[in-house]
Amino acid sequence: MVTTTRERDRARAEAAASAVTDPELPMLTLADLGILRGVEIEGDGTVAVWITPTYSGCPALTEMRADVDRAVRAAGFERVEVRTELSPPWTTDWISDEGRRKLAEHGISPPGSAPPRASGPVPLTLLPTRTVPRCPLCGSERTEELSRFGATSCKSLHRCQSCLEPFEHVKEI
Repeated sequence: MVTTTRERDRARAEAAASAVTDPELPMLTLADLGILRGVEIEGDGTVAVWITPTYSGCPALTEMRADVDRAVRAAGFERVEVRTELSPPWTTDWISDEGRRKLAEHGISPPGSAPPRASGPVPLTLLPTRTVPRCPLCGSERTEELSRFGATSCKSLHRCQSCLEPFEHVKEI
């Protein structure tokens, strides 16, 4: 298979962007989280990178954009544009299997499947989710929620009733 210079450059830029870690969950890359949506080389040589934040008001978005820009420039590209794509909205279903494994490995309960939804705006549900997170340390389903909000708004704080250890859970959205 013959690859062009543009294809090699795109793959190199994508590898650089894919290695950028999340500022709030540094054990995960933006690719692990499904935040990195695409990388293309435009006709003028600009590297266009599309990211979708976990929610539109994510306070880490500025840092993510700067980190992606810095990583792609460090890979040898002079013109980089990091673009925010809000549609379709990000969902926890975009977290890769590797990302879920890394969360559990670091003591954070990974999310289950996101609630089904039609296309369009993300519905606001004021009722608690029915997910019972499994303890990432001992695997028990005997857990209790201590706080609906953890260190970030996308996580909740729980305690295992079997091993008594506290842990965070990434909420399904």
